[in-house]
Amino acid sequence: MAHIHYSQENVRILPNRWDGIALLLLASIIAFTAYGAMHMSLPFKLGETMHIQSHPSALIPYSLLTCLRMFIALVFSFLATFIIAPIAAKSAKGEQIIIPIIDILQSVPILGYLSIFVPFFIGLFPGSMVGPEAAVIFVIFTSQVWNMILSFYQSLKTIPSELQEATEVYQLSPWQKFWRLEVPYAMPGLLWNAMMSMSAGWFFIVASEAISIANQTITLPGVGSYIALAIENHSIKALWYSIIAMLIVITLYDQIFFRPLVAWSKKFTLSEAEEEEASSWVLVTLQRTALLQYLGQYTALIGDWIVNNRFLIGHAFKKKPKKAKFSFGFSIPSWLQNLVWYGLMLLICIWAAMKTTAFFQAHISWQEVLHVNLLSFYTFLRVSILLLLCSIIWVPIGIWTGLNPKAARIVQPLAQFAAAFPANLFFPLFVILVTHFKLNFEIYSAPIMILGTQWYILFNVIAGATAIPKELKLAASNMQLKGLLKWRKYLIPAIMPYFITGLITAAGGSWNASIVAEIIQWGHQELIAQGLGSYITIATNEGNFAQIALGVIIMCLWVTIINIIFWRPIYRLATKRYQLGT
Repeated sequence: MAHIHYSQENVRILPNRWDGIALLLLASIIAFTAYGAMHMSLPFKLGETMHIQSHPSALIPYSLLTCLRMFIALVFSFLATFIIAPIAAKSAKGEQIIIPIIDILQSVPILGYLSIFVPFFIGLFPGSMVGPEAAVIFVIFTSQVWNMILSFYQSLKTIPSELQEATEVYQLSPWQKFWRLEVPYAMPGLLWNAMMSMSAGWFFIVASEAISIANQTITLPGVGSYIALAIENHSIKALWYSIIAMLIVITLYDQIFFRPLVAWSKKFTLSEAEEEEASSWVLVTLQRTALLQYLGQYTALIGDWIVNNRFLIGHAFKKKPKKAKFSFGFSIPSWLQNLVWYGLMLLICIWAAMKTTAFFQAHISWQEVLHVNLLSFYTFLRVSILLLLCSIIWVPIGIWTGLNPKAARIVQPLAQFAAAFPANLFFPLFVILVTHFKLNFEIYSAPIMILGTQWYILFNVIAGATAIPKELKLAASNMQLKGLLKWRKYLIPAIMPYFITGLITAAGGSWNASIVAEIIQWGHQELIAQGLGSYITIATNEGNFAQIALGVIIMCLWVTIINIIFWRPIYRLATKRYQLGT
């Protein structure tokens, strides 16, 4: 390992005014985190009613607690992404298992997770708020992680071949390759999807913090429970307070956390640096500090040592030459290995189907199963039509934003803010419009369903357009591509893998969002649209586990079958045909 020497000439170690600002910011974050952690560990008894204050001043600690839950979930989402996505991208067998499982898990509605894991975590941490808090964090985690895994997986599958060859030339170990090539290459798109994942967490925050299961309600202090109380009390004023609080919170964590990361990640793009300059006052402050910059040199040395140390991690991941194995004179053919593998998977599926069928025969009639499938078809129509309309709108906007850094600095916070708004905040408007104009809620429930998930398409397209290499841009310019030909031969192929990833996650998210969109309540007024989401919500409120299980399983089957028949073949085509550098 080469030793890096930092010159000590003209290095200022004493802190300057920028150090003061940075340390004040860091101390505030630590203090807020400590306060939230203290509150999350308070005593709790099952059946105890948690009083939620309606005064606007309560939104200050509530916003802090909600943000802390979401950032804890985001940390676990990054850890799961860095572990699961590489296995799926680099192992054929792993890909065959992990991707279908993710297709299933991202289609499981949030109420399905709540029904299972709230009792589990409460039993795991009896007498403590840690149980309900862990359940809520886990549910928020499930709304964030699948999108991030698919984004990282898609980036690993589309790394240009010349970059792959460079790692071979420099003889990097798999561990070094992961941190020197794969993570940096995927970082811009992963950060965009992390922002979208945070927004997805806000979208389901009401259902997470105000949990209603089997006619029992568990409320945790937070913005979501405050909004739930405002809806129950028919309070427009409280909803406005919630909107103002969310505006402040989203602006703060965008400026303090995401904006610096996005600006920092620009150095990992393949595009020309000066074309994609991004600014962040937090990043500028950190770059102008004296003491923190000095300490950062040693932090960088520690990072280099972890990545490059041959005797620790690097040696463990180093490729070893194959050794001769003892053989009986024959080898197992690959077709026989595949036959055994797929046969085993088939037996597991048959066993699970038999157990499930036996359970439903005892609790559910076949007429009920057919009825739920019909409801699923209604939800499918809403999702399909809205995905098509959103693609027509957001693909051109996303490409234009990704190719114009100045526009990205404006569009990103606006899109992030709009994506973060829970659909529940728009319930009063929809109830008033539907009842006043006597509209058909079967049709007008669809905009609520796509309200939060449409941003998956926009954010992924922006990430794809941002990642277009400078050489490809120059080639399109030299060939003077214009009009429809430019879209067909250059823009659409360049962002196609990202676009398909956005569609897959948006489709799964829309099915999940149906539990919020197909049944809305404002005070004592309730609007219900026929669909799978409303069916699961009603069954959850009534505590009918058999109907909850039936709705969740059928939703998973629909999403999985659609992914296998439609989305995955298109994604494989996009990855192979439009992979840059191949």
